[in-house]
Amino acid sequence: MALTTPRTSPGTMELLPRRQMVFQRMLDTIRRGFERYGFVPVETPVFEIADVLLSKSGGETEKQVYFVQSTGSLEQGHKPDLALRFDLTVPLARYVAEHEADLAFPFRRYQIQRVYRGERSQKARYREFYQCDIDVIGKDTLALAYDAEMPAVIHTLFSELNVGPFRIHFNNRKILLGLFEGLGITEADQRMAVLRQVDRLEKISLEEVRSALMGEGLGLTEGVANRILEVVGTHGTAAAVLGFLSALKDRPDVNPIFRQGVEELGQVVAALRAFKVPETHWSINLGIARGLDYYTGTVYETFLTDHPGMGSVCSGGRYDNLASQYTKSRLPGVGISIGLTRLFYVLSEAGLLKDGPSTVQVLVTQLDPTLLADYLAIAAELRAAGVNTEIQLEPAKIARQFKYADRAGIRYAVVMGLDEQAEDLVTVKDLVTGEQTRIPRGDVVARLAALVG
Repeated sequence: MALTTPRTSPGTMELLPRRQMVFQRMLDTIRRGFERYGFVPVETPVFEIADVLLSKSGGETEKQVYFVQSTGSLEQGHKPDLALRFDLTVPLARYVAEHEADLAFPFRRYQIQRVYRGERSQKARYREFYQCDIDVIGKDTLALAYDAEMPAVIHTLFSELNVGPFRIHFNNRKILLGLFEGLGITEADQRMAVLRQVDRLEKISLEEVRSALMGEGLGLTEGVANRILEVVGTHGTAAAVLGFLSALKDRPDVNPIFRQGVEELGQVVAALRAFKVPETHWSINLGIARGLDYYTGTVYETFLTDHPGMGSVCSGGRYDNLASQYTKSRLPGVGISIGLTRLFYVLSEAGLLKDGPSTVQVLVTQLDPTLLADYLAIAAELRAAGVNTEIQLEPAKIARQFKYADRAGIRYAVVMGLDEQAEDLVTVKDLVTGEQTRIPRGDVVARLAALVG
């Protein structure tokens, strides 16, 4: 029988154990950070009822959705009833609407799970990937202080992840909405078309964007195009940008929505300073938009300073009503999302992630099969003390056992032969430094617990 070539599905990430441990430590760091800020865990099914999942999407989104159908119900031309989630926000909306009566508001949840998108597979763009989300959902109202808490969480997480220098850019969508309306750009499709051109500022020149705004399809006047670019091209310290906006909001053609956005932005800045997030790690960027049809207030994007081509590694914002398609209740919220799989890939390619120690802290070697009961006892005592311990269950040359431990990333080894047993001693070897020490058998747990602690 011909062998099937083993191969991984395109658009997925599969790691060797040492790399998986690095990824797992990043997940653990993010989880601890979320919990430190008072967020509670939630998980939702990997698939949702298709009509519920796509109730506010469809169009281009639906083209990327993986539908789920059992082999027992394949019907030609029948749209499957289930679909894999493409993000964690839509499932959150369904979850909050369904369990609204049982939740305490403001509802602070974190969710770390895989999501699925039928995108063309390419570098750093995956079909299956981890998202790490937090959201705060209010009932009827939600204070702007929560908008400032999000950058505080981002600062804590990315500092602990050791990803190098980073900066959180944020804006208020009302500023853009008010600007567009004040300039006569009132139709939703036209606003989105303008926004798409503005979003290209990171990739193409200012003049190219100006030409696109004035060109066929949009046809904005030079004065309107210049006014848009004057605003969206502004970024920098809070003092500088708020001063710029303060001067703009007094112009007679600036509408109340714009002024409200400036006021809210100022409140978020004041609260962010109260959170003690250093201004070296954040700035106001009036070009940050995050999709005009969803976010309604503060919006965020986080960039790694040394990797500008990577794009945003953590984004999010404020929305007026999370679950309007599922409930009549008004549920305003604010949240952020980290695309961890993509972040991990880019950091790995840049050589910023190194294989660390194994989750196994100690290897109990086997020198003599007749002492297996002693080895099992040592391992049991170490595990009872909270030390992650592996035992070599079949005899092999000690050099081979050390080589295995080194390759697996296990730092400490316990060695005991017949001579050591007769003297009630064991040898503890540090496989990183090469140092080894003979200690009383009764001290091995305390010694190794101290070393790995």
